[in-house]
Amino acid sequence: MAVEHQLTIPPGRSLPRHIAIIMDGNNRWAKERRLPGLAGHKAGVDSVRAVIECCAEQGVEALTLFAFSSENWKRPAVEVSGLMQLFMLALKNEVRKLARHNIRLRVIGDLSRFSPELQALIRKAEAETASNTGLALNIAANYGGRWDIVSAARSLAQRCLEGALSPEQIDEELFTRQLSLAELPPPDLCIRTGGEQRISNFLIWQLSYTELYFTDCFWPDFDKREMLAALQSYLTRERRFGRTSEQVGADNQC
Repeated sequence: MAVEHQLTIPPGRSLPRHIAIIMDGNNRWAKERRLPGLAGHKAGVDSVRAVIECCAEQGVEALTLFAFSSENWKRPAVEVSGLMQLFMLALKNEVRKLARHNIRLRVIGDLSRFSPELQALIRKAEAETASNTGLALNIAANYGGRWDIVSAARSLAQRCLEGALSPEQIDEELFTRQLSLAELPPPDLCIRTGGEQRISNFLIWQLSYTELYFTDCFWPDFDKREMLAALQSYLTRERRFGRTSEQVGADNQC
């Protein structure tokens, strides 16, 4: 293995259990090459494969990829149509590979706006990988953090109306259990490619204590080496969760 593909794990540190990625820069990558925007999204599929492979190799428990936000419907119709076709093609071609590598696939978001054909492919892909016990791969599609929170609030409000729950019983833990990815630990690391430095309505509740990593690298150029660089940056950070450095150090010595 090449030197740049090795990770140095300092004492008391560990790799993230859950990684979230905002895959940005596909259009700009294509524009630099005088290609149509969809070419960037197609090229980005290779980066998805590389990142999944890297996470599986490093023993990461969960990977959540922001593939299509609820705001992305505002993009040109030809691009949206092309993205839907690319999504269907990926589901048809990649699910068997995921199953072979013990990877469990789940798609989160408001899927009702997708075509019946795409919804059926999503259900089929999830069913075919449901028993896998390796990396939990989550694809956020027609997803928004505000939608996630509102959906959770509606669910709890309905239970209150039905008399199954009282408002006084609602706390952070109960609310979290109504959200997408409630069965997983919150992301330890969120990566955004493409040079922008914001979370863009992605996992708003879940990212409250997440380490953020921003890179200028466009998503189609984000390969395994870039992924390992992000992991190495994460390993340099002290995660205190409101405690002091001295408290963290004492805990690590126990």
